[in-house]
Amino acid sequence: MVAKVDSFRTRLARDDADLKAAQRLRYEVFVEELGGDGPLVDHENRLERDRFDPFFDHLLLLDENRDGVVVGVYRLLRADQAKAAGQFYSEDEYDLEPLVRSGRKLLELGRSCVAPDYRGGTGLFHLWQGLADYVLTHEIEILFGTASFHGTDIAPLAQSLSLLHHRHLVPEELRVRARTYQSMDLIPEADIDRRAAMLNIPPLIKAYLRLGGCVGDGAFVDHDFNTTDVCLVMDTARMTDRQRQLYVKEGKA
Repeated sequence: MVAKVDSFRTRLARDDADLKAAQRLRYEVFVEELGGDGPLVDHENRLERDRFDPFFDHLLLLDENRDGVVVGVYRLLRADQAKAAGQFYSEDEYDLEPLVRSGRKLLELGRSCVAPDYRGGTGLFHLWQGLADYVLTHEIEILFGTASFHGTDIAPLAQSLSLLHHRHLVPEELRVRARTYQSMDLIPEADIDRRAAMLNIPPLIKAYLRLGGCVGDGAFVDHDFNTTDVCLVMDTARMTDRQRQLYVKEGKA
């Protein structure tokens, strides 16, 4: 799977060197920038890693103008890979039984990040290009995974979390629920400042919402990673024609 636009190329990691390049970028973003940590994080070699890495496919965004340096990453885990790992990564945070019970082809997404110098441009859309190709190749029907707000103080996030709860809750038959439950129903819908709420929602979550993604019931406060997580679910069968066109357009940006 290879896709190239301008100076960017996306492909899956092929060897240990590729994996370490992904882990190094993740360290810069999730540990140095956002203050995260974990039992397998290698501070000496500046690698953000965990026990799930060997089971995931790792989608890389490369800048050919810089000799193919890794400037973006995405972790992808199909159901067969999760079985080998013993569980999906986000299963520690959310009860995924509604998704598993659906019997449909699942893909878990995670550890998405782009190097600081590439944010605000087309980097994230190039990652979506690789993701769209992967989804088609494996005939994926439901994409899901946790996405994060920075910080563990709920008060500054109340507007955004409440908007997600009231306007973007996953349909009941696919509604995953946080295991350590932090309510997102913090402000009555009529009292939400929608503009302020949307401004505080991270770009990745907004991208999922534009494509028809919804959020599970409740947030999970991750003190190790210094984040407040929501579980996003995107059912490709529920995408409107407009959303499907946007998905293809953003995937090929």
